Amino acid sequence: MVMEYCVCGMQEMLDSVPDKKFPVFQAHGYFCQLIDGLEYLHSQGIVHKDIKPGNLLLTTNGTLKISDLGVAEALHPFAEDDMCRTSQGSPAFQPPEIANGLDTFSGFKVDIWSAGVTLYNITTGLYPFEGDNIYKLFENIGKGEYTIPEDCGPLLSDLLRGMLEYEPAKRFSIQQIRHHNWFRKKHTQADPLVPIPPSPETKDRWRSMTVVPYLEDLHGYNEEEDDDDLKDDYLEDEIIYTQDFTVPGDDSEAGLREDESADQEGYFALLFGEGDSTAAATSSEEGRRLSLDGKRAQETEEDNKAACFSTS
Repeated sequence: MVMEYCVCGMQEMLDSVPDKKFPVFQAHGYFCQLIDGLEYLHSQGIVHKDIKPGNLLLTTNGTLKISDLGVAEALHPFAEDDMCRTSQGSPAFQPPEIANGLDTFSGFKVDIWSAGVTLYNITTGLYPFEGDNIYKLFENIGKGEYTIPEDCGPLLSDLLRGMLEYEPAKRFSIQQIRHHNWFRKKHTQADPLVPIPPSPETKDRWRSMTVVPYLEDLHGYNEEEDDDDLKDDYLEDEIIYTQDFTVPGDDSEAGLREDESADQEGYFALLFGEGDSTAAATSSEEGRRLSLDGKRAQETEEDNKAACFSTS
């Protein structure tokens, strides 16, 4: 099974900075991608039910991926509406209709509310509803009373109010969000972007995709054994294989033995008249030279004797 590789989660990025939020420019880019993903899911009849920063993953180029559809619901293809009856999402991101225990509710508007809480969180570093425990949290959500920080500005504040509308019927739809001025506005980069933090295990700032460390742990990689294997391979490459024996390293002794063998073969060929025509011709020429030298030596000796016994 092959899956896309996402290097980091949005919640992990938020936790890596002190104020737990993104600059408006960066938050706008992620939110637009979230709305694109939600629109596609809803067009396929899928209600996610658990939209939050912890379920939004990011690739190295900043592409957002919606993950964890463990509590999602697929609507019937011929369903008349998007009504749902169960919800098991994170409490802080649930809408008032679920907090108040309604039997049925609009699934698409649940995702809109959760996306609104997510936008609130990544732009302010806070949550619109809090509580000491889940019962107090649901009580506050059920009332629908919250405040928006002033530094959010009028456009963002208006979008948040539309997405966090208490009445599901009045809550913004996907198309209303797309046509909102904050969504359509081109935001300038006034503050530095929040980077993807280094890997918590290896402290790798690039979040490398290698599986080598995993394979080393799985198969018990040992660096010393690997060095010994390399040495053995090197020695094996240096061995010279001959017909009768194996000589590690230098082959000078084998060369000397080959020369001696060749000399012996030439000697026996000369002695017994064996060998090729070249050896025979060489032997004949050597014989004629020795015979001529012998005659000259004999003549010289006779001349010397005559000189000794001659008279002046």
